[in-house]
Amino acid sequence: MTTFKIPETIHFGENSLATLANLSGKKAIIVTGGSSMKKFGFITQAQQLLNEAGIDSIVFDGVEPNPSVQTVIKGSQMMCAFNPDWIIAIGGGSAIDAAKIMWCFYEHPHLSFEDIVPVGSMPELRHKAKFVAIPSTSGTASEITAFSVITDLENHIKYPIVSSHIVPDIAIIDPALPSTMPAYITANTGMDVMAHALEAFVSIAANDYSDPLAMRAIKLVFDNIETAYLHGDNLNARTNMHNASALAGMAFSNVSLGLIHSLAHKIGGEFGVTHGLANAILLPYIISYNKQSTDKYAEIEQYLNITSIENELRTLNAKLNIPLTFKAITEVDISEEQFIAVLDRMSENAFNDPCTLTNPGSPTIADIKNIYQQSFFGAK
Repeated sequence: MTTFKIPETIHFGENSLATLANLSGKKAIIVTGGSSMKKFGFITQAQQLLNEAGIDSIVFDGVEPNPSVQTVIKGSQMMCAFNPDWIIAIGGGSAIDAAKIMWCFYEHPHLSFEDIVPVGSMPELRHKAKFVAIPSTSGTASEITAFSVITDLENHIKYPIVSSHIVPDIAIIDPALPSTMPAYITANTGMDVMAHALEAFVSIAANDYSDPLAMRAIKLVFDNIETAYLHGDNLNARTNMHNASALAGMAFSNVSLGLIHSLAHKIGGEFGVTHGLANAILLPYIISYNKQSTDKYAEIEQYLNITSIENELRTLNAKLNIPLTFKAITEVDISEEQFIAVLDRMSENAFNDPCTLTNPGSPTIADIKNIYQQSFFGAK
């Protein structure tokens, strides 16, 4: 038997944020990241809507781009002191990811982070609170998924936490929020959507429910990401990208991902490379590798009427000012010496990432090391 799980309720389209006023409860904690959601008035708007519903609210802010175990513990302690019956995450995937694990430790404060790392190890939630996710980026789809990625700062490893219990109860997908994203974030998060959709489509667990969602998301990204990147206030492109993110999320949350995410998690943990940027760089190299083991990319190429999806992705990356290699990125400085020093460890960690399990074929540590080298130096 196969199970397909998504949030019980999805509100989408313009002005969908207003549905917060329809919640029933007494207390809510809003979890958010940096200052952008405050700057553009979305936190104030959310609190006003909650007030209309008769719900008192407080804010936990400052979730970092790669949310840490320490931040998660701090947030859960705030929840335990306030005792909310709603947890509302507003912001990028990092804020939503962090809030999910805060929720776990709020409901089960006796657990340690190590207790929930193994897939399926998280106990049931919703004894104390329910969860609303409101994404500000069209990227991670954390508002839809059973995934959260948390960084262990001491060991420089990003851990994907997987549990059906952390699928939000309500997702609110309002295009007004991502319309405030800077262009480079639009590019990086949008290519994260592309990676989600492509990996879900070729996953060895893919099925008749996930494939149509993934395929539609791929087309929406190809058709809309450049417009959203160049014209951030184009609400039609923003709506299509936001919907693509959610569709891809529904697919990969149920069939998992593959090597793109395995490798991105680890190089992100080692060097702080933004997740979407890492995915975008890795996409063409891993697709070329995966084509040895699956014919499903040919289905995508036929659907899109293209001859080589990896070449189309290289062209798209160039339009979005995304470099072809990790060596060429500017957001962090990775020297050749630093890369080589961690390559073996990083490759082994990527091999052991849960996402590797659903990648086509039987990738080895040597294969992963070779892909890392190609994506750093450029394919030979």
